[in-house]
Amino acid sequence: MPVKRVARVGVLRTVAALVALVTLAGCGSGGTSEAGKGRKTPETGQAGPTGPTGPTGPTDGTPESTKTPERSAGGKSPSAQPTRTGVRLPPLHAGFDYQIGGAYTPPAGVRIVSRDRTASPATGLYNLCYVNAFQVQPGERKSWPADLLLRDASGKVVVDRDWGEALLDIGTAAKRKRVAARVNRWIDGCAAKGFDAVEPDNYDSYTRSRHLLTAGDATAFITLLSTHAHARHLAIAQKNTVELAGLRTRTGLDFAVAEECAEYGECGAYAKAFHDRVLVIEYTDSGLRKARSGFGDRLSIVRRDVLVSTPGSADYVRRTR
Repeated sequence: MPVKRVARVGVLRTVAALVALVTLAGCGSGGTSEAGKGRKTPETGQAGPTGPTGPTGPTDGTPESTKTPERSAGGKSPSAQPTRTGVRLPPLHAGFDYQIGGAYTPPAGVRIVSRDRTASPATGLYNLCYVNAFQVQPGERKSWPADLLLRDASGKVVVDRDWGEALLDIGTAAKRKRVAARVNRWIDGCAAKGFDAVEPDNYDSYTRSRHLLTAGDATAFITLLSTHAHARHLAIAQKNTVELAGLRTRTGLDFAVAEECAEYGECGAYAKAFHDRVLVIEYTDSGLRKARSGFGDRLSIVRRDVLVSTPGSADYVRRTR
């Protein structure tokens, strides 16, 4: 398992990012544990009211206070909200724990848990299944076809230096389809285990691709994963990448998992795009204070240690206030 740490990748308010977003808005978009990465790029925004989204982003607009919890087959969460598409979304403003560094008994009051795809879901809770969808886990590079690893002009594999992970080449429709076929098998495994949703990490890997990949490549690829997840009756999260949150209806993403959005002033943008269905992980006490001050009565918020460690570890931190 790679050591986890927050790896902020700079402010993406560059000309290239703006051009990519304008293009997208105008013409559309073309057995090892998988630990999460750090938070990503900043953007601020005003939060909007809870409500339904467009046809490709299944969100239940029924007021939370009027919903009746249900339990599905396979031990799925009694608090997950069914939608007209059969996809179950995480409850709003609920107790949350981020356990991608190792599964353990959820603390009292927790209703939502995120765990690695190699783990099993927590009985009776709403469970997210973490997968590293856009990059290759350290030590797994040889398991991927060589031509699906992103390469620069000299043929050298492009690597996320913070994590030592090769980027996957999603730069053409044909390659996106091949990469998605492999990731979708992991999504199938998540569904078979009884998870409620999938959390595909490194949506923003295009920002580390040395301009070899674009935002359009990323959105086209995540759309393939969304379509497959929904076919398996799983919701799918947008992980970080706030600059693409406004495209969630097009990409079919259902809710957000946002690392350090309060610390960097991004929670409002996620809340607006996903109608408050946002799971927030802060890695500092100051971030937790900011999250609670601005969104404590709206979003699902937890403070974890940067290593996302388990109880009993010297590094373990979990707080909600």
